[in-house]
Amino acid sequence: MSAAIRVATIGVGHLGKHHARLLAGLDGVTFVAAVDLVAERAAAAVGATGAEALTDYHGLFGRVDAVTIAVPTIDHVRVATAFLERGVHVLVEKPMASTLAEADAMLAAARASGATLAVGHTERFNPAVAAALPVLRSPRFIEVHRLSGFPERSLDIDVVFDVMIHDLDLILAVDGTDVAQVDAIGVPVLTGKVDIANARVRFASGCIANITASRISRDKVRKFRCFQPDMYVSLDSAAQELEVWRLERGGGRPAIAGGNVPITRDEPLRLELIDFVDAIRSKRPPTVDGHAGRRALALATRVAEAIEQGAKRIDTAVADEGHV
Repeated sequence: MSAAIRVATIGVGHLGKHHARLLAGLDGVTFVAAVDLVAERAAAAVGATGAEALTDYHGLFGRVDAVTIAVPTIDHVRVATAFLERGVHVLVEKPMASTLAEADAMLAAARASGATLAVGHTERFNPAVAAALPVLRSPRFIEVHRLSGFPERSLDIDVVFDVMIHDLDLILAVDGTDVAQVDAIGVPVLTGKVDIANARVRFASGCIANITASRISRDKVRKFRCFQPDMYVSLDSAAQELEVWRLERGGGRPAIAGGNVPITRDEPLRLELIDFVDAIRSKRPPTVDGHAGRRALALATRVAEAIEQGAKRIDTAVADEGHV
């Protein structure tokens, strides 16, 4: 594909407006339109780019080669399949769907038409994460904290699917073995859905991952720490900083060596969109394809189910105590 790829963004709220901003500046891309139910928001997203502002995505049919989708999760399957069935390439924000059945429908549509399906797990494109992944070969323990303030957005899903799923995708990229066990607890604090959660995931490899996610914290924390034989890796994805420490066994006493790894900082979303466009152009799978998105969704679903089961056990125990 030598001509510019025609791309539009559907949903230009908190995140989608950045899709539009970045796509409008990418080489080899013609930014066709921004689509949003709120006309003023669509108009603001296109700005002076010369792209069209639309309120109905049906107006894109036959006019685009690819779309990025940042609408509410419940609408992902409807919007994405409408384009995938027409052979239009799709990048859909995480979580890729509300249910695994919806994710499977999207995968089936992409498979039938041959269209590219990418899922927006932007942390994979964080330069510090990208530098860390090649050295994480056999971690035995992973400790993750992803904490942020109350977002007043994405409240149609709980913190597991909104926040924790970033790190669930990362640990799945680090350890490709089957998930053997999931234990989790979560609490609704400011909304009717879980706002803070902790999950302990054990893999068939023996690796244990302990993940905490919160959207009600005062401080913003994005820490990902991995321990593997003779190596400790500490990653701060917010600051895009990486430390790697190794145990060196020489002729004398073992010594610890390492420190900060030089990182060229960049905007992860920009790198993700570049990867999506390059995948279309070179006809290769995107770095985070639909199957990876489904796997992250499946693990998030198991975490949510473990939280629900734990809550039911607590309710039963409290009820039993009341009858003693």
